Amino acid sequence: MYSIGAGAHRRQRAGTPRQIANTPKTMSNPKIRQAAALMDGFARRTGLDAAQEPRRYLWTDAFAVCNFLGLAHKTGEPRYTRLALRLVDQVHRTLGRQRADGPARGWISGLGEHEGEAHPTRGGLRIGKTLPERGVDESFDHQLEWERDGQYFHYLTKWMHALDQLSRSTGQPRFRQWAGELAVTAHDAFSYLPADSLRPRMYWKMSIDLSRPLVSSMGQHDPLDGYVTAIQLGAAVNGLPQSGSRPELERASQHFAAMLQVAEFASADPLGIGGLLSDAYRVEQLIRLGAMTDDGLVERLLGAALTGLGVYANSGELQAPARYRLAFRELGLAIGLEAANRMHEDRSRQQPALSPLARERLEALQQYVPLGDEIESFWLCAENQGTDSWVEHRDINEVMLATRLAPDGFLVFFIAAV
Repeated sequence: MYSIGAGAHRRQRAGTPRQIANTPKTMSNPKIRQAAALMDGFARRTGLDAAQEPRRYLWTDAFAVCNFLGLAHKTGEPRYTRLALRLVDQVHRTLGRQRADGPARGWISGLGEHEGEAHPTRGGLRIGKTLPERGVDESFDHQLEWERDGQYFHYLTKWMHALDQLSRSTGQPRFRQWAGELAVTAHDAFSYLPADSLRPRMYWKMSIDLSRPLVSSMGQHDPLDGYVTAIQLGAAVNGLPQSGSRPELERASQHFAAMLQVAEFASADPLGIGGLLSDAYRVEQLIRLGAMTDDGLVERLLGAALTGLGVYANSGELQAPARYRLAFRELGLAIGLEAANRMHEDRSRQQPALSPLARERLEALQQYVPLGDEIESFWLCAENQGTDSWVEHRDINEVMLATRLAPDGFLVFFIAAV
């Protein structure tokens, strides 16, 4: 289950992995120019690059950090790295602290000002929703819960990935340290062992202070996101120290792995399918880097994506008018299809690191890769960007469109700066 826009969705209908080199490029690529224009607009509009109150939302900002880093490497313009650094600082100072309209003040971790500055992710990070979280004595309203604040695990894993990419890009270890601390905090708060089971489970949504679950069901792909991200953060990176406490990350990855043994990944949700494909590409890169062994996870993810795509491609949703569609969910799929295409290209050029079944499924996925191009072209159209469905979710739509146009910062592990 993916939470972004779900309410609106219901209202509407071999070798080393490819890595980003540190060689400055030009703006000659039209897609890079388009992505840069989108991200410059986002920076001005949300108070990142203008004298106005910051407007922060964790999922969107995680993609934005990766986009800025990718643009810095592609264009050679250091201002994009500065924007990524400024965005991280704003997120921590906004979403790492209590809401201004709430009774509590300070860091949500409960740490004092000085220690909170040094460890801004230790209490997790708020979603950034408009409405305050549900009170202890308030009744549950399924529709309203989508609009309320709190903490989502899959938002936190996206932020961990963004922080890790920032460390790899800049060579500054503190961001990786913060990612590791966030991983341990999130695992300990969201996972639990039911009284009638030996297998751990996870809550889907927690309160801002992580003291109580707000939605007790488990997100379909949350254990997967947790597992892959814990392995990523525990992987050795040249020039950078280990992230967080390695034994604690190993414990978290073991718990997530236990949940994955019985997990069902297949989903017809486009954002969910895109997440499966992006995670498959992360796993493949980790295998090539020697951080993971090929235990069949990639073939499971590709198989689930194939199943979901077979349903989604025949659903008719992509033939509907723009006013009935949600761009960011479709763009999540388009980003994942680009990941699948890159996996296929890497497999063709290099010594394969995947099992025969995974390679077979990757080949079968190629029939769907053109869907990503269709989605990209559809949402680049000015007429489609004029609909209420686009304008209502403009920030996340434009950031994820920029990710599709210039995906390296999000999809590909950076070579650590030294």
